[in-house]
Amino acid sequence: MIKPYGPYDHMPKTHAFTVTSDTFENGSKLGQAQASAVLGAGGLDISPQLQWEGFPEETRSFTVSMFDPDVPTASGFWHWYIANLPASVNELPEGVGDGQDFLGEAVTLANDAGYKRYLGPATPPGNGPDRYFLVVHAVDVATLPLTADATPAYADFLLFTHAIGRATMYGVYER
Repeated sequence: MIKPYGPYDHMPKTHAFTVTSDTFENGSKLGQAQASAVLGAGGLDISPQLQWEGFPEETRSFTVSMFDPDVPTASGFWHWYIANLPASVNELPEGVGDGQDFLGEAVTLANDAGYKRYLGPATPPGNGPDRYFLVVHAVDVATLPLTADATPAYADFLLFTHAIGRATMYGVYER
């Protein structure tokens, strides 16, 4: 059963803006190309295309992340996290999550499997459908003070006082 809560319900209210994808529709099943090869789901670990608009004018940078709150752990699972993406960027092409470098100070943080790249869904067989939240945060500083080994959880902690806008969409996946 799909649970009604989201991963950012604990955060302060921020300006809502829009994120969309040419790869999948909000709330629909993620394709097999987006599923994980690394974690054995038979996919290709290809990040979806994303674009966003309507963010606050005072945005200085963005974070882009994918989080699964439904995985059978006490803390969910971070699949992808990009921080310090310049405010001039409002789109990521499909496949950009392969760990490549980004513009300026942007950095890909290690996901919960330890890879600095997009890691697709790999819901355990029989677990039912999991939701994979793709979230873009508008940030009021050009760079969050992250070290090379910073985690997505720590970056999200920093967002608590620096996020000025949030755009959320999700896909589902089940094996």
